Amino acid sequence: MSLVLLSLAALCRSALPREPTVQCGSETGPSPEWLVQHTLTPGDLRDLRVEPVTTKVAVEDYSVLMNVSWVLRADASIRVLKATKICVTGKSSLQSYSCVRCNYTEAFQSQTRSSGHKWAFSYVGFPVELNTLYFIGAHNIPNANMNGDGPSLSVNFTSPGCLDHIMKYKKKCIEAGSLWDPNITACKKNETTVQVKFTTSLLGNKYMALVRQGAVIGFSTVLESDQDKLTRTSVEVPVRGDSHGAVVQLTPYFRTCGNDCIRRKGTVVLCPQPDTPSLPDTSRSVLGSWLPLLLLPLLVAVWVLAAGICLRWRHGRTQMASFPATTLLPRAKVVVVYPSEVCFHHTVCGFAEFLQSHCRSEVILDKWQQQKVAELGPVLWLTTEKQAADRVIFLLSNELSAQCDGTCAGGEGGPQRGSQDLFVLAYNLLCSDIGSQTHACKYLVVYFSQPPAAAGYSALRLCPRFHLWRDAAALRTQLLRVTQQGPVGCSSL
Repeated sequence: MSLVLLSLAALCRSALPREPTVQCGSETGPSPEWLVQHTLTPGDLRDLRVEPVTTKVAVEDYSVLMNVSWVLRADASIRVLKATKICVTGKSSLQSYSCVRCNYTEAFQSQTRSSGHKWAFSYVGFPVELNTLYFIGAHNIPNANMNGDGPSLSVNFTSPGCLDHIMKYKKKCIEAGSLWDPNITACKKNETTVQVKFTTSLLGNKYMALVRQGAVIGFSTVLESDQDKLTRTSVEVPVRGDSHGAVVQLTPYFRTCGNDCIRRKGTVVLCPQPDTPSLPDTSRSVLGSWLPLLLLPLLVAVWVLAAGICLRWRHGRTQMASFPATTLLPRAKVVVVYPSEVCFHHTVCGFAEFLQSHCRSEVILDKWQQQKVAELGPVLWLTTEKQAADRVIFLLSNELSAQCDGTCAGGEGGPQRGSQDLFVLAYNLLCSDIGSQTHACKYLVVYFSQPPAAAGYSALRLCPRFHLWRDAAALRTQLLRVTQQGPVGCSSL
């Protein structure tokens, strides 16, 4: 009988559908689903979180990566969900941009897991550099159809420096002394001397102790003879003026980081006087006698405070529950024109994806409305779309952005014959609107590496200009302001 029950249980487990997992891989360009019309598309993500984690690459070698986790919204559209795309833009001394596509291994059969919890996934793989601002955006695939509401979710994350409890394990930080604990103690020995004690490091044997009271009031160099082991070193620093409460800065000179090693600090206190007899602590005995009398009022005060906080929290939740749901603002309508040498798939489609995913913009391109352009003619089509649009963006190329691989040299992804004509037509519209501030403020210029000379198009210098990806946040703000408060004044960046 027990064998029969075990067999039935095994059959039931095998009959249950397998829960989907994710398989992630790099996808730098636009997703293929952009060019396909979908009857149904999934909704947006419910939650998106980012945190750094350490991964051990080799012995004593750690890599800090970005752990991106997301939660799916529990609605019926989850049944058509195929993948989630995550893109990360890093902004520091060097710009970085990379994307991964996480495909779901199985089709979703229910809105939640069998346990009742929402579907949650994570991806670990984007490297994290020191002191860098990251912009992380994610959206579900299939993408929203053109002129549809493309749901997405984004967060910002700023990586800390070498003294952070996770970043200190990066190889560059370890070589700069992030794991070194000097345990600095400093005391005022007399009016002219400060005694500094610290533990040396195996990374080097040269140190400098500075005593600062606003300005430097004394310093001394330490050369430790034994570099092969940790030792406790003491140095007396001659000072000028009062040193009590001053800051001691210990500067190491390790072979791995030279003059750019991590500096540690301590505070100068009075040195203990061992010969002075200690007086009995009468305050402690007085406090002990009064403590029972103070304990009961203290407990009553804590209880009243806790009750007040609880009532205030409940009142705040009631007020929040009574607020109406937030209504999303309409999407900004943007016409993008570009010269003939710009690669359509590599540059124009990528820029259009950025506008739709991160700037809540409805993008209008001649390539996507070829039949309408043929019916109306380029002049009437561009004039009509310009009047209905909130912004017209001139997407300019240069030596860096115009470079294409072999697939862009010809075919659909290559330079467009009619794009130059539309670019000239749009420029002529700009020239005719220069006298009207309301119409002239519709025009923006976006470029990639250096401000373009724009030979023959001098009027473009009157438009606000944005550098991608350095000014991506400013461009996003400019487009979002269109739906919030209508046309705004022109301002050159």
